Amino acid sequence: MEMGAGMSSRITFQFDAKLAYQEEAITSAVDLFRGMSRKADSAIYRNLDRMQKAEYEPVRNPPIIPETRLLNNLRDIQVRNSLFVDQAIMNNNFSLEMETGTGKTYVYLRTILELYKTYRFTKFMIIVPSVAIRKGVEKSIDMLRDHFKALYDGLDLKIMHLSMIPTIPRK
Repeated sequence: MEMGAGMSSRITFQFDAKLAYQEEAITSAVDLFRGMSRKADSAIYRNLDRMQKAEYEPVRNPPIIPETRLLNNLRDIQVRNSLFVDQAIMNNNFSLEMETGTGKTYVYLRTILELYKTYRFTKFMIIVPSVAIRKGVEKSIDMLRDHFKALYDGLDLKIMHLSMIPTIPRK
């Protein structure tokens, strides 16, 4: 952080878009869908042009139908990252895991932008355990906004959140 003559009261941070371990994590997530059909009737590209009825009404991404290509991509990524190799995909669930202090928030936000850029995925859920962490994520998005716009030709992230999720009481 630098402040010189005519100091601004706004602190600005500089982010490094070329950290190898972060780029590898982003590439791993994007490569999961590599080679999947881009035909209009394909599972991941069907109905991309659906219209929303209201500005804040969510529209789901098209469903991803498990296929051999997806499992092979997952295995290739696991081998490339020296991880145990899965024998099956369970309910299209995947996780990216990183150590504390490695920039997970930066990586998953940038992964969202890469998945949009590459596959036109438009809906993502970020689930956090507390209001404090949600506020931290929102602050990160705000701090990274200009950085991401520079990397992605002006593309911006729109935040929509549900503050409370009803739970079923345990008996």
